[in-house]
Amino acid sequence: MPSSRFGALRTGYITPGGQAMSSYAKRLVGVTVVAVVFCVAFGLYIGLYLINVPGSAAAVATASGDQLYLATVPAAELSDPHNTWVSYYAVNSTSGDWRHVTTYVLPANTLVHVTIFEYDSSTGLRNPLFSQPTGTVGPVLVDGKPTPVVNPTTPAHSFAIPQIGLSVPLEGVSSNAKNLCANAPCALSNAHFTVSFTFRTPSKGLYRWQCFVPCAAGFIQGNGGPMQTVGYMGGFIKVV
Repeated sequence: MPSSRFGALRTGYITPGGQAMSSYAKRLVGVTVVAVVFCVAFGLYIGLYLINVPGSAAAVATASGDQLYLATVPAAELSDPHNTWVSYYAVNSTSGDWRHVTTYVLPANTLVHVTIFEYDSSTGLRNPLFSQPTGTVGPVLVDGKPTPVVNPTTPAHSFAIPQIGLSVPLEGVSSNAKNLCANAPCALSNAHFTVSFTFRTPSKGLYRWQCFVPCAAGFIQGNGGPMQTVGYMGGFIKVV
């Protein structure tokens, strides 16, 4: 009888303990899984965001000076994660090479000639002040013609480096033009304007450039999405 009571007591002791250990093991596994997921996510955050350096394009040295070739398009490449967003590209019109980068490496204290192939249609400026180019050395040429000012309703985009006072509006093509480009990369046979200008780079440093035309369709006041994202309608000038 005592032995039976002892067995019953012993059995009653082990069962709750076993359940407690099982519950503890589950909690330990759960905490471990959460910790592993957190570490992986944190590692990806560091690798893909904090230490990830965006690609860049450098000015091309030519007999006439340093040249930077860019293009603006109504939508990025179909393979792009944001293929409906307007965007800038660095281009080589001779080789047909298009690079989706908006960080441009330029030499310091140098005259840089910029050519922008503008394939997008007009959005218009919110502020007419930006219809007059500023900060350039010499005139702004649109398809080879000096253009000291544009109609505020016609720009599709602009190229501006506020820190050095540079601002150039980019004339938009008509939405009724033939052979419009839908997505990058575009061809010179597509409807476009060629905007050319020259500016002098400042001393070494990193300078922000951006478009001041609110061209982000589908976003509040046209100022979200590509307008706020490096790699689309803004980026950096790295002067070296």
